Amino acid sequence: MSSIVVAGIQLDTVWEQPQASFARAQPWIAAAAAAGARLCVLPEMFACGFSMAADRVAEPPDGASVTFLREQAQRHGMWICGSVPERAAGEPRPYNTLVLAEPGGALHRYRKIHPFTFAREHEHYAAGSEHVTVSIEGVRCSLFICYDLRFADEFWTLARDSDCYLVVANWPARRRLHWTTLLQARAIENQAFVVGINRTGTGGELEYAGDSRVIDPWGEIVASAAGQETMLLARVDTEVVADARTRFPVLADRR
Repeated sequence: MSSIVVAGIQLDTVWEQPQASFARAQPWIAAAAAAGARLCVLPEMFACGFSMAADRVAEPPDGASVTFLREQAQRHGMWICGSVPERAAGEPRPYNTLVLAEPGGALHRYRKIHPFTFAREHEHYAAGSEHVTVSIEGVRCSLFICYDLRFADEFWTLARDSDCYLVVANWPARRRLHWTTLLQARAIENQAFVVGINRTGTGGELEYAGDSRVIDPWGEIVASAAGQETMLLARVDTEVVADARTRFPVLADRR
Protein backbone atom coordinates (compact mmCIF):
# COMPACT_ATOMS: atom_id res chain seq x y z
CA MET A 1 0.00 0.00 0.00
CA SER A 2 1.10 3.58 -0.68
CA SER A 3 0.28 7.06 0.53
CA ILE A 4 1.21 10.61 -0.37
CA VAL A 5 0.61 14.01 1.18
CA VAL A 6 -1.26 16.23 -1.27
CA ALA A 7 -1.21 20.03 -1.13
CA GLY A 8 -4.01 21.91 -2.87
CA ILE A 9 -3.31 25.58 -3.58
CA GLN A 10 -6.53 27.60 -3.70
CA LEU A 11 -5.04 30.41 -5.74
CA ASP A 12 -6.38 33.90 -6.43
CA THR A 13 -5.28 33.86 -10.06
CA VAL A 14 -4.42 37.23 -11.63
CA TRP A 15 -6.63 37.64 -14.71
CA GLU A 16 -4.66 37.08 -17.94
CA GLN A 17 -1.34 37.88 -16.23
CA PRO A 18 0.72 34.69 -16.01
CA GLN A 19 3.83 36.23 -14.50
CA ALA A 20 1.83 37.82 -11.69
CA SER A 21 0.05 34.50 -11.11
CA PHE A 22 3.39 32.66 -11.00
CA ALA A 23 4.61 35.11 -8.37
CA ARG A 24 1.48 34.47 -6.34
CA ALA A 25 1.75 30.69 -6.62
CA GLN A 26 5.46 30.36 -5.94
CA PRO A 27 5.48 30.90 -2.15
CA TRP A 28 2.55 28.53 -1.74
CA ILE A 29 4.39 25.83 -3.68
CA ALA A 30 7.45 26.34 -1.50
CA ALA A 31 5.26 26.07 1.61
CA ALA A 32 3.76 22.83 0.28
CA ALA A 33 7.22 21.36 -0.22
CA ALA A 34 8.29 22.46 3.26
CA ALA A 35 5.20 20.74 4.69
CA GLY A 36 6.22 17.45 3.09
CA ALA A 37 3.75 17.36 0.19
CA ARG A 38 4.61 14.98 -2.63
CA LEU A 39 1.93 16.37 -4.95
CA CYS A 40 0.93 20.02 -5.34
CA VAL A 41 -2.34 20.80 -7.17
CA LEU A 42 -3.05 24.23 -8.69
CA PRO A 43 -6.44 25.30 -10.13
CA GLU A 44 -7.71 25.22 -13.69
CA MET A 45 -5.95 27.79 -15.91
CA PHE A 46 -3.91 28.72 -12.85
CA ALA A 47 -1.84 31.32 -14.71
CA CYS A 48 -4.50 33.34 -16.54
CA GLY A 49 -7.98 32.48 -15.27
CA PHE A 50 -10.81 30.94 -17.28
CA SER A 51 -10.32 33.26 -20.25
CA MET A 52 -12.02 32.66 -23.58
CA ALA A 53 -9.47 34.91 -25.30
CA ALA A 54 -7.65 31.82 -26.53
CA ASP A 55 -5.78 33.72 -29.22
CA ARG A 56 -4.25 35.87 -26.48
CA VAL A 57 -3.67 33.46 -23.59
CA ALA A 58 -2.94 30.10 -25.26
CA GLU A 59 0.68 28.98 -25.07
CA PRO A 60 2.85 26.49 -26.96
CA PRO A 61 3.65 23.16 -25.26
CA ASP A 62 6.92 24.62 -23.97
CA GLY A 63 5.37 27.95 -22.99
CA ALA A 64 5.74 29.92 -19.79
CA SER A 65 3.12 28.04 -17.74
CA VAL A 66 4.42 24.56 -18.54
CA THR A 67 7.98 25.76 -17.96
CA PHE A 68 6.92 27.13 -14.58
CA LEU A 69 5.32 23.82 -13.54
CA ARG A 70 8.35 21.80 -14.64
CA GLU A 71 10.87 24.12 -12.97
CA GLN A 72 8.93 24.19 -9.71
CA ALA A 73 8.60 20.39 -9.70
CA GLN A 74 12.33 19.99 -10.24
CA ARG A 75 13.28 22.69 -7.74
CA HIS A 76 11.19 21.21 -4.94
CA GLY A 77 11.48 17.56 -5.90
CA MET A 78 7.75 16.90 -6.01
CA TRP A 79 4.89 16.44 -8.46
CA ILE A 80 2.96 19.58 -9.51
CA CYS A 81 -0.10 20.00 -11.73
CA GLY A 82 -2.34 22.77 -13.01
CA SER A 83 -4.30 23.40 -16.18
CA VAL A 84 -2.93 25.46 -19.06
CA PRO A 85 -4.48 26.83 -22.29
CA GLU A 86 -2.17 25.00 -24.65
CA ARG A 87 -1.78 25.01 -28.43
CA ALA A 88 -1.09 21.77 -30.28
CA ALA A 89 0.74 21.52 -33.59
CA GLY A 90 -1.62 21.38 -36.54
CA GLU A 91 -4.76 21.93 -34.42
CA PRO A 92 -7.05 24.91 -35.16
CA ARG A 93 -7.95 25.44 -31.50
CA PRO A 94 -5.91 25.01 -28.31
CA TYR A 95 -6.82 22.63 -25.50
CA ASN A 96 -7.53 23.23 -21.85
CA THR A 97 -4.80 20.88 -20.69
CA LEU A 98 -4.05 19.62 -17.19
CA VAL A 99 -0.27 19.33 -17.12
CA LEU A 100 1.30 17.12 -14.45
CA ALA A 101 5.05 17.57 -13.94
CA GLU A 102 7.16 14.90 -12.29
CA PRO A 103 10.05 15.78 -9.95
CA GLY A 104 12.47 14.76 -12.70
CA GLY A 105 10.79 17.03 -15.24
CA ALA A 106 8.76 14.50 -17.27
CA LEU A 107 5.26 15.67 -18.17
CA HIS A 108 1.81 14.08 -18.39
CA ARG A 109 -1.10 15.79 -20.15
CA TYR A 110 -4.86 15.43 -19.85
CA ARG A 111 -6.99 17.45 -22.29
CA LYS A 112 -10.38 18.47 -20.92
CA ILE A 113 -12.94 16.13 -22.44
CA HIS A 114 -15.97 18.33 -21.71
CA PRO A 115 -15.53 22.02 -22.67
CA PHE A 116 -18.02 24.21 -20.80
CA THR A 117 -20.50 25.07 -23.56
CA PHE A 118 -22.53 27.33 -21.25
CA ALA A 119 -19.55 29.73 -21.32
CA ARG A 120 -18.87 28.91 -25.02
CA GLU A 121 -15.59 27.23 -24.14
CA HIS A 122 -16.20 24.77 -26.99
CA GLU A 123 -15.94 27.67 -29.48
CA HIS A 124 -12.45 28.57 -28.28
CA TYR A 125 -10.94 25.29 -27.04
CA ALA A 126 -11.03 21.82 -28.56
CA ALA A 127 -12.31 18.81 -26.62
CA GLY A 128 -9.93 16.10 -25.54
CA SER A 129 -10.76 12.44 -26.03
CA GLU A 130 -8.54 10.39 -23.74
CA HIS A 131 -8.61 9.71 -20.01
CA VAL A 132 -5.33 9.94 -18.13
CA THR A 133 -4.38 8.05 -14.96
CA VAL A 134 -0.89 8.39 -13.51
CA SER A 135 0.68 6.45 -10.67
CA ILE A 136 2.13 9.04 -8.33
CA GLU A 137 4.45 7.15 -5.98
CA GLY A 138 2.05 4.22 -5.95
CA VAL A 139 -1.19 6.23 -5.76
CA ARG A 140 -3.21 5.96 -8.98
CA CYS A 141 -4.48 9.46 -9.77
CA SER A 142 -7.00 10.17 -12.56
CA LEU A 143 -7.08 13.70 -13.96
CA PHE A 144 -10.15 15.85 -14.59
CA ILE A 145 -10.95 19.52 -15.18
CA CYS A 146 -13.91 21.48 -13.80
CA TYR A 147 -17.01 20.79 -15.96
CA ASP A 148 -15.93 17.14 -16.31
CA LEU A 149 -17.18 16.76 -12.75
CA ARG A 150 -20.79 16.77 -13.94
CA PHE A 151 -20.31 13.62 -16.03
CA ALA A 152 -20.34 10.76 -13.58
CA ASP A 153 -19.84 8.07 -16.23
CA GLU A 154 -16.35 9.38 -16.99
CA PHE A 155 -15.39 8.77 -13.36
CA TRP A 156 -17.11 5.37 -13.28
CA THR A 157 -15.07 4.24 -16.26
CA LEU A 158 -11.84 4.75 -14.32
CA ALA A 159 -12.97 3.73 -10.84
CA ARG A 160 -11.38 0.28 -10.60
CA ASP A 161 -7.99 1.67 -11.62
CA SER A 162 -8.12 4.87 -9.57
CA ASP A 163 -7.33 5.58 -5.94
CA CYS A 164 -7.77 9.33 -6.29
CA TYR A 165 -9.42 11.77 -8.67
CA LEU A 166 -7.74 15.15 -9.14
CA VAL A 167 -10.26 17.82 -10.21
CA VAL A 168 -8.93 21.31 -10.91
CA ALA A 169 -11.47 24.06 -11.45
CA ASN A 170 -12.56 27.65 -11.96
CA TRP A 171 -16.03 26.98 -10.57
CA PRO A 172 -18.03 30.18 -9.98
CA ALA A 173 -19.56 31.07 -6.64
CA ARG A 174 -23.10 31.18 -8.04
CA ARG A 175 -23.00 27.36 -8.45
CA ARG A 176 -20.91 26.53 -5.41
CA LEU A 177 -23.49 24.04 -4.06
CA HIS A 178 -23.15 22.01 -7.27
CA TRP A 179 -19.36 21.95 -6.89
CA THR A 180 -19.30 20.71 -3.31
CA THR A 181 -22.13 18.21 -3.81
CA LEU A 182 -20.69 16.68 -6.96
CA LEU A 183 -17.22 16.32 -5.46
CA GLN A 184 -18.67 14.40 -2.55
CA ALA A 185 -20.84 12.27 -4.84
CA ARG A 186 -17.89 11.27 -7.02
CA ALA A 187 -15.98 10.13 -3.92
CA ILE A 188 -18.88 8.13 -2.48
CA GLU A 189 -20.01 6.39 -5.66
CA ASN A 190 -16.47 5.44 -6.75
CA GLN A 191 -15.01 4.79 -3.28
CA ALA A 192 -11.97 6.90 -4.04
CA PHE A 193 -10.33 10.04 -2.74
CA VAL A 194 -11.32 13.22 -4.54
CA VAL A 195 -9.05 16.27 -4.49
CA GLY A 196 -11.05 19.24 -5.80
CA ILE A 197 -9.04 22.46 -6.10
CA ASN A 198 -10.83 25.62 -7.17
CA ARG A 199 -9.64 29.19 -7.58
CA THR A 200 -10.78 32.08 -5.41
CA GLY A 201 -11.15 35.84 -5.96
CA THR A 202 -12.57 37.41 -9.11
CA GLY A 203 -11.72 37.03 -12.79
CA GLY A 204 -13.51 37.85 -16.02
CA GLU A 205 -16.32 39.50 -14.04
CA LEU A 206 -17.05 36.29 -12.13
CA GLU A 207 -16.67 35.60 -8.42
CA TYR A 208 -15.11 32.39 -7.16
CA ALA A 209 -15.81 31.07 -3.67
CA GLY A 210 -12.98 28.56 -3.48
CA ASP A 211 -14.56 25.72 -1.48
CA SER A 212 -11.62 23.45 -2.31
CA ARG A 213 -11.64 20.15 -0.49
CA VAL A 214 -10.25 16.66 -0.13
CA ILE A 215 -12.81 13.91 0.37
CA ASP A 216 -12.11 10.31 1.36
CA PRO A 217 -13.69 7.13 -0.13
CA TRP A 218 -16.46 7.19 2.49
CA GLY A 219 -17.47 10.72 1.51
CA GLU A 220 -15.95 12.31 4.60
CA ILE A 221 -14.35 15.73 4.11
CA VAL A 222 -10.79 15.47 5.41
CA ALA A 223 -9.66 18.98 4.42
CA SER A 224 -11.56 22.03 3.20
CA ALA A 225 -11.15 25.72 2.49
CA ALA A 226 -13.45 28.72 2.52
CA GLY A 227 -13.05 31.72 0.23
CA GLN A 228 -9.55 33.02 0.86
CA GLU A 229 -6.31 32.14 -0.87
CA THR A 230 -4.93 29.21 1.09
CA MET A 231 -3.38 25.75 1.05
CA LEU A 232 -4.97 22.41 1.92
CA LEU A 233 -2.92 19.46 3.14
CA ALA A 234 -4.20 15.89 3.29
CA ARG A 235 -2.84 12.36 3.10
CA VAL A 236 -4.18 10.15 0.32
CA ASP A 237 -3.74 6.50 1.29
CA THR A 238 -4.42 3.52 -0.96
CA GLU A 239 -5.05 1.37 2.12
CA VAL A 240 -8.09 3.51 2.94
CA VAL A 241 -9.38 2.96 -0.60
CA ALA A 242 -8.82 -0.80 -0.47
CA ASP A 243 -10.48 -1.04 2.95
CA ALA A 244 -13.59 0.85 1.78
CA ARG A 245 -13.93 -1.31 -1.31
CA THR A 246 -13.47 -4.52 0.68
CA ARG A 247 -15.84 -3.68 3.52
CA PHE A 248 -18.55 -2.25 1.25
CA PRO A 249 -18.01 -3.71 -2.25
CA VAL A 250 -20.09 -1.35 -4.35
CA LEU A 251 -17.84 -1.49 -7.41
CA ALA A 252 -18.30 -5.25 -7.65
CA ASP A 253 -22.02 -4.66 -8.28
CA ARG A 254 -21.57 -2.02 -10.97
CA ARG A 255 -22.94 -3.08 -14.36
